[in-house]
Amino acid sequence: MKVHEYQAKEILARYGVPVQRGVFATTTEEAVAAATQLHTETGTDLFVVKAQIHAGGRGKGGGVKLARSIDEVREKADAILGMMLKTPQTGPAGQKVRSVLIADAVDIDKEFYLGITLDRGNNQPVIMASTEGGVEIETVAEETPDLILKEWVDPVIGLQGFQARRLAFGLGFEGDSFKKAVKFIMALYRAYDETDCSIAEINPLTLTTDGDVLAIDAKLNIDDNALFRHKDIAELRDVHEEDPLEVQASEHHLNYVKLDGNVGCMVNGAGLAMATMDIIKLAGGEPANFLDVGGSANPTTVEAGFRIIMKDPEVKAILVNIFGGIVRCDRVAKGVAEAARKVDMSIPLIVRLQGTNAEEGKQILDESGLALETATLFQEAADKVTTALGG
Repeated sequence: MKVHEYQAKEILARYGVPVQRGVFATTTEEAVAAATQLHTETGTDLFVVKAQIHAGGRGKGGGVKLARSIDEVREKADAILGMMLKTPQTGPAGQKVRSVLIADAVDIDKEFYLGITLDRGNNQPVIMASTEGGVEIETVAEETPDLILKEWVDPVIGLQGFQARRLAFGLGFEGDSFKKAVKFIMALYRAYDETDCSIAEINPLTLTTDGDVLAIDAKLNIDDNALFRHKDIAELRDVHEEDPLEVQASEHHLNYVKLDGNVGCMVNGAGLAMATMDIIKLAGGEPANFLDVGGSANPTTVEAGFRIIMKDPEVKAILVNIFGGIVRCDRVAKGVAEAARKVDMSIPLIVRLQGTNAEEGKQILDESGLALETATLFQEAADKVTTALGG
């Protein structure tokens, strides 16, 4: 689960991570009040108005603006709120801005990158740091990979002081700022670990002209499977920032990810779902989604899956691929038939069942009177998808 920048900073502050001061606002008047509050507290007349969406590259899209007075805050906030902000991470449609963060402008001496994620190859968290702050880390990795420092952390013993010092030294921190950078890195790792993050990213991490080390931006992604341990963080979910179909799927406990293809997929098991997407592509189609209905494909979940898939106007055919291990194929077949009768299936439907009682399941579907096709072999299912697409 993603959270907004202002939420990420609130979480990090609890763990002692120094963050840029800011106040959240959802209207222009609230933005002006936020700037007034910051002026009262710090005496500043220089502010940054930052759009709050779940995407990077906001500045390039016009979602981050400098304001040199409270009157300018009103002007900038009014321009940003309600805009469709387009960045490389939002896609061509963009994302509507519903809130802003009014932040205290900071005098920056140097900018750095600092991020933590899981290195699945080493089965350990890895801390990545670079002197190339404010730049997308993917660009740095591609063009100047030697500028990325890495420290792998043993999850049993946690981040050690010498590792944080090695990173701070490698970034070029000196004197008091070196000590602050070490504390910053240690605090960020603690926040990453204790909140079950999949990603904790600070870009840019800044050294101010006063020698302070601050997070000017912050990105936290929380592992969905750990949210039951963090009910306070789970409450920060903003469904406006998610695909409506993915939100609907989550309400039915379905694992759904929308893609850009033309073949809807309904599968049980993530591994089989990936294999199904591969064979659709090999057959000449393009998967329109990843949809894992889990171990038990019952009429309710199948119907919900059909309705979600059918809402994608790009879908030209649907492939149901179920392995009957936990659940029997004859029960799945009855569920598919029942769901298909309730949903207006205006596009070709191909169903492949394998596993326990697969033959009985195929017979139920063949005799259902529904406009669907059954398949036994994987290649057979792929061939029928190709035919359904006009190939």
